[in-house]
Amino acid sequence: MSKKDEKEKAIALTGDSEASSPPDGAKKEENGSGGSILLFFIVGFIASLIVGWIVFPKLLYSQKKQPIDFNHALHVETVDEGCQSCHFFRDDGSFSGVPKLTQCTGCHEEAQGEDPEETKLVEEYVAKGREVPWLVYSRQPNCVFFSHAAHVKMAKMECVTCHGPIGESSHARIYEENRITGISRDIWGKNIAGLKRNSWDRMKMDECAECHASEAIKTEVSIETPMLGFFNNIIRLAFPGTEKPGRKNSVQTQHEACFVCHK
Repeated sequence: MSKKDEKEKAIALTGDSEASSPPDGAKKEENGSGGSILLFFIVGFIASLIVGWIVFPKLLYSQKKQPIDFNHALHVETVDEGCQSCHFFRDDGSFSGVPKLTQCTGCHEEAQGEDPEETKLVEEYVAKGREVPWLVYSRQPNCVFFSHAAHVKMAKMECVTCHGPIGESSHARIYEENRITGISRDIWGKNIAGLKRNSWDRMKMDECAECHASEAIKTEVSIETPMLGFFNNIIRLAFPGTEKPGRKNSVQTQHEACFVCHK
């Protein structure tokens, strides 16, 4: 057998041949296309983060100023009972919430000093008998009921736990409203990922569940986060009869007391 025949036989057996391997130019072209795809993915991923985490929240929320630049710190020092002078419980146990104009007229029948905000209050609202259309940072959706009496009177919670040190502010901060839902951004929180540093950074149902769990508050039924409740409902449907023992004699307790906080 000649050397040429031996070489061809070896190539046939091993498949190792210069002819079977792609040219160097083809290899470089494949590597180049793979790098382009990776670069495109990285750029797209970064652009998505910028749009979703920076641009979208700015477009989603509109910014509004309060009708009057209210100075909480000044009023807290002036009134006798601090916050409770304006935010108090009525005789029937309901919470007064945003002060009515009649609570302002006792001190502001006439402008005090030369502050333009004071003049605006007297001329546009007190003199005309118009209620000040305050924008409420902490107002929950219409389907939510929050009992201040249960938390302030019974649980002895401080207002700062949910509302923050607003009594120390000298100016009314900008009100941010969700363009779709009309709800204040304070409910969801400033951080779109839901991260928070303080207990008052957001006011979602997750905060209620977290507080009840951390404080080991005893209730007839547990308060679940929306995600936990979703999975628990799936388990209840898949495995009937696995509910926790407890009172089941009302619609409220049958549905984990949903209607205590939800209308």
